[in-house]
Amino acid sequence: KRVAELLITKEWELLSRTLSTIFFFYIGIGAVIATIGTIFASELMVFFDTSPENQAEFSRILILFLWGLGIGLPVGIFPEILRGQQRIHLANNLVSLALIVNFILIASALHWDWGFHNIVIIALTTTIGPDFIAAVFAFKEMPEARIRLKYFSWGLIRETSRFSLYAYIITATNIILGKTDQLVISSTLGFAAVAIYQVGAKSAEMFSMFTMQLQNALSPAAASLNASGDKKGLITLLIQSEKVSVLIATPLYLLCAFFLEGLLRILTGSETLESSGFKEMFWVAQLLLFWFYTTIITHSVSKRIFMMCGHEKKLMYFGVGEAVFNLALSVTLILVYQSVISVAVGSLIPTLFFGWFFLWPWMARETERSMLGLIRDTLLPAWIANIPLVIYGSLCRWSPLDFGNNIGWFFLLGGFGAGIGIMGTWIFAMDKALKSRILKKLPLKRKSV
Repeated sequence: KRVAELLITKEWELLSRTLSTIFFFYIGIGAVIATIGTIFASELMVFFDTSPENQAEFSRILILFLWGLGIGLPVGIFPEILRGQQRIHLANNLVSLALIVNFILIASALHWDWGFHNIVIIALTTTIGPDFIAAVFAFKEMPEARIRLKYFSWGLIRETSRFSLYAYIITATNIILGKTDQLVISSTLGFAAVAIYQVGAKSAEMFSMFTMQLQNALSPAAASLNASGDKKGLITLLIQSEKVSVLIATPLYLLCAFFLEGLLRILTGSETLESSGFKEMFWVAQLLLFWFYTTIITHSVSKRIFMMCGHEKKLMYFGVGEAVFNLALSVTLILVYQSVISVAVGSLIPTLFFGWFFLWPWMARETERSMLGLIRDTLLPAWIANIPLVIYGSLCRWSPLDFGNNIGWFFLLGGFGAGIGIMGTWIFAMDKALKSRILKKLPLKRKSV
C-alpha cells in the first residue's frame, strides 16, 4: 500500500524511512523469536512429547527453522514492494520458480535419503531465496529509495501499526470465516464428520483458487489511484474488476455445481458415489461453492479496493460482525440439527447478509449507481451469457448418462460445457474493448498490414 502510494507522489525520503522502519522492525521481531526458540528448544521438545532419541536432532532442526523464520520476516517485504510497483507477475514468477525447484529438491532428498535436516534447509532456502532476488529487482526500479538503519522511525511504527492492526484483525476474521468450521464440527460431531465436510470444502476451495487471481492485482492499483486522487479511475477499476471477476467465476461456478458428483469422485478417489455420507458431502460442497461464488461477487473486489482507500476501520467492523455472526450461527445450527450441512448454512447466511445488505449498497454508492444499476452492469451480462450453459448443465444433470461415476463421461461432458461457457461469455458478455485487450495478451501470430 505505502509503496504504491509513495511511488505516485515520488516522496523518496518518506518511502526510504517507511521501508527501513518496517525492515528493521521485522529484524527485531525475528531476532526475538529465534533467540527465545534457541533458549527453550529443549523444553519445547519435552512439551511436544518428542521421543528421547529424536530430541537432540529435532532441537537443532527447530533452531534452524526459527532462525530461518527470523531471516524470512524482514526479507518478506521485498516481494510486497514488487506488488506495490504493480509488477505482480514478477513476484509470482519468482514464487512459481521457487516452488518448482523446491519440488525437485525435496523429491531428490526423499529418494536419496538426504535426511530431515537437509529437507528443512531446502524448504527454507526456496522460501527465502526468491525474496532476496525480489529485492534486487525492486530497488533497480526505484534507485532513489534506500534501506538504512538511520531512516528507522518510531513515529512511523505507530503510524503504520494503525493500518496494520486493522489489516490483521480483518485477516483474523477471514480465518474465523474459513477455518473454524472444522473445529466446530470436531468438537460437536467428532472427527469422522470433519472428513465429510473437508471433502466438500475442498471442491469449493479449488473453485476459489481459480477465480481469485485477478483480485490480487487490485490493491496496488487502487492505492495508486487513491494517492493520485483519481476518483473516476477508482470507479472504473471497481466496475471493470467486478465485471471481469463475475465473468470468470460464473461459468466455472455453474460447471462445478452441475458436474459436482464427478468432481467429488476425483477428490475422494471413490469408485462409487453411493458411499456413506456422500449426500451430506454433496450438499456441503454445493453450499460452500455458492458461498465462495457470492463472496467473489460482494466481497473480493470491493474489500480490496476499499482497504486501499482509507476504509480499513469500517471494513474491520464489517469483518468482525460477519465472523461473530458466522461462528454463533454455525454453533447454534449444529447443536440443534447435529448435521454437517448446518455448519455450511451457518457460513453462507452471514456472507449473504453482509455482502448484499452492506457491501453491495456501498459499492453502488461509490460507483454512483443504484443497486439494480450495479447488478445490470456487472452481474446481468454474465448470467445472460451463460443461459446456454445452464440449459446444457440441466440436461446433463437429469440425463440417463451416469457421468458422476464415469470419469470419461465427466471429462467429455464437462469439457463440452466449458466450451459452451467460454463461447457464451465471449459472444454475449464481453464488449469490443475487453475482447481487444484479451486478444493482445494471447500469443497469436499477427499479419502486418
